[in-house]
Amino acid sequence: MIEELLPGIFCLQVPLPRNPLRALNAYLIKGQDRHLLIDTGFDWPECKKALLTGLNSLGVTISQVDFFITHVHGDHSGLVCDLLTGDSKVYASETDAEILRKTTTREYWQEIDALFEMNGFPRNKSKNQGSRIKGYISGSEMDITYVREGQLLEIGPYRLRCIMTPGHTPGHVCLYEPEHKFFISGDHILGDISPNITAWPEMEDALGSYLDNLEKVEKMDITLILPGHRSLIYHHRQRIAELRKHHEARLQEVRDILKKGAMSAYQVASFMSWDLDYKSWEDFPMFQRWFATGEAVAHLEHLLHLKQVQVNKGEVFLFSYPSDLRQP
Repeated sequence: MIEELLPGIFCLQVPLPRNPLRALNAYLIKGQDRHLLIDTGFDWPECKKALLTGLNSLGVTISQVDFFITHVHGDHSGLVCDLLTGDSKVYASETDAEILRKTTTREYWQEIDALFEMNGFPRNKSKNQGSRIKGYISGSEMDITYVREGQLLEIGPYRLRCIMTPGHTPGHVCLYEPEHKFFISGDHILGDISPNITAWPEMEDALGSYLDNLEKVEKMDITLILPGHRSLIYHHRQRIAELRKHHEARLQEVRDILKKGAMSAYQVASFMSWDLDYKSWEDFPMFQRWFATGEAVAHLEHLLHLKQVQVNKGEVFLFSYPSDLRQP
């Protein structure tokens, strides 16, 4: 499905079969000689067919397209390397571009495995949980033009300002058009689901960074958010308040779990509530336990940053109970 959201700005629905996200919102902004495609979908035949068919219906050939990657995840970056032509430019943050390059190396996934095992994930069960990304991205050997905070990209009538929003990934970046007041949010702000916040070797306190950058966007003059998935967002401050409340509830849930005693992040995740149709933690597929553990680690790291928990030999225990979640 293709929809013109603003003059010269089109949303291309890229299907994500076998994935709970269902579809990616890729955005094409038409220029005069060159066009900008924001995010692409996985390196899957279904994604590529939908994207190329959509571009063709808009009278755009892939040789006319430059690419903007909001963040490293495969549903946003997966097809870029395959779609490049000799004239293509690729824009991304330096941080996520470097992570994208590292995802093709064995050493990177060994580091990820070690991080999860340190947090209680069963040894030998963590192997290959992350390396599956090789089936989701078309490659990482490409020239990438790094963008920085406040940098402007001019496409057609629009002047897009790069807004750095680490949290969902260490180098997540959004685009803001101050005159027309729209904001392309990637996965920083989603309307129908909560962006996953997980642990990263490249970033301490991912959740703290995410909350700080929600506050940063909250202050901006925005009338329309174009998210990476699901519905458009017309009231950004209301949605940000809902996301903040969600994480406050998650943090409280983790505190309550730790009243049971010291435990690893993997054990904490087993007690957390998840919107999944399984009777018990043992029924969770291992990749779902992987994502759950990463989210538990992110919330525990934030509580550690707030000096509300302590860590001893890989186990976390409750330390104090400040009433203000954002103050140590």
